[in-house]
Amino acid sequence: MARKPAATKPTEHEESNDTREVARNKQINNSLKIRIDDLKTFEPLTDNQRKFYEAYKRQDYFVALHGVAGTGKTFIALYKALEEVLDKSNPFNKIIIVRSAVPSREVGHLPGDLDEKTEIYRQPYQQICHTLFGRPDAYQRLEEQHHIEFISTSFIRGMSFDDAIIIVDEMQNLTYEEIDTVMTRVGYRSKIIWCGDYRQTDLNKRKNDMSGILKFFEIAQHMKAFTRIEFTPDDIVRSSLVKDYILAKLRYEDLVETK
Repeated sequence: MARKPAATKPTEHEESNDTREVARNKQINNSLKIRIDDLKTFEPLTDNQRKFYEAYKRQDYFVALHGVAGTGKTFIALYKALEEVLDKSNPFNKIIIVRSAVPSREVGHLPGDLDEKTEIYRQPYQQICHTLFGRPDAYQRLEEQHHIEFISTSFIRGMSFDDAIIIVDEMQNLTYEEIDTVMTRVGYRSKIIWCGDYRQTDLNKRKNDMSGILKFFEIAQHMKAFTRIEFTPDDIVRSSLVKDYILAKLRYEDLVETK
């Protein structure tokens, strides 16, 4: 049997090439990193958006942004959270986005592993980060840098979120039990922002499911730390068509309720 040739020591030229390759890869990786200077500036567009900016500046740590679709609730929540997390002088390590990934209670039937099952729920935040940084890979890079994490309410029992900014999105799709579980995960030096609208629930039209958000608000109103900002059709910034549609829908719902 032929013997394998003995390993030879790299020459100085080969070591130099390897060093240059490592340095080049490091430079490429650094160029892909997301930094606070990459974050675009977005001023508030409506009075209620401005109220949230002011609440954030006051360092309010328990905030609910509630109201109709198209008002930018999730956008401004993620924007202000990224401002802090990317600032190295702040105490927060990461943003944790929490959603109920099972609004129809059928996620288990979707193909793929957990990441693949929940990928569809990450897409709104990927889109927002694309807009905030002007690059399509922004959300992916923020995940790689451990600045942002997505988690489903199905897997948070027993966890404690320390040094984090927690954004609970589409909260109208959480039962009260899920809301209660999320609220009791808030740990040391963390803040929590709730976003949603009770009228937009995807849950089955069962009283227990639909009452989650409203019951939570009734309880939270007894807490001095709670700040609730109510967004109305006047705050809609998505498009004029969305604004017209929301106004028409609200008028229709009022008519149905009075019959």
